[in-house]
Amino acid sequence: MTPQATLIELLARVGAAQGAAVLVSEEELSQWPATAVAVMKTQKLLAKARPAASAICSGCERECVMPVHTPPAATGSTVSFIVCDKRSDINRVPVPASRLEQWQATCVLIADLVGRLLGLSDSTPTAADGNQWHIGILKGRKHRSRVTLLAGDSLNLSLAGHKVPLADVLAIEKNVLTLDKGELIRRVDKPADNAATEAPEQRRERLRARVREERARGTKAFLRRVAEEEGISVSRLKQLASEDPSPVGMWAGLTTGQKKRTGSKRIKPKH
Repeated sequence: MTPQATLIELLARVGAAQGAAVLVSEEELSQWPATAVAVMKTQKLLAKARPAASAICSGCERECVMPVHTPPAATGSTVSFIVCDKRSDINRVPVPASRLEQWQATCVLIADLVGRLLGLSDSTPTAADGNQWHIGILKGRKHRSRVTLLAGDSLNLSLAGHKVPLADVLAIEKNVLTLDKGELIRRVDKPADNAATEAPEQRRERLRARVREERARGTKAFLRRVAEEEGISVSRLKQLASEDPSPVGMWAGLTTGQKKRTGSKRIKPKH
């Protein structure tokens, strides 16, 4: 198996899991190309997971999958074991720690990787309904578009009306993971179905929705978060998201979501 074939297989597993973490044992990784495994770990496509809670018992030829028992550290014993309940002549079967080591790949890790390879280092992937992860805004020469990771039967990147299979643009080359950023920029500058840059009204509604979403999540600097996604300043964000572009109107409703009470001066009677 080539490094690229290994990458494609892993992406396919994550896509099929539709948002759930995919676990890969250290034993299986030992059968993959060492170069591919090293790259995936170094660039954080694979992250260390908790030790496996079950394993194949090596006590006899039946090779049953059994739960693993690991004594608390306070007991002084660090040897994990399986208790065989199938045969009376076996009892405990030791399990080496190396057999319990496993790694995980998730859509969040992949979305974060794509963001870094696109140079969107200030953006943090945010989950959305329908197994989607918003990665950030990619700027082309003419247009700009949000990049979203979609998990279904496979993993795809959605941008400018296009759906691009991730396996077509992500590769292992010269011992590093690379992303065909040029291809994605070309897609941004040639929107599908005449999906050109957003109309001002569309962009305003999208920005207001993102601000509401981050505020509902409890994000402290929610305006800064959305502004960083767009590659603009907070003041510019407020201006773009405001229905009233005047200096007063652009600040209203974005920071607290509440209308200010208007006061009125009491007119003193003339004597």
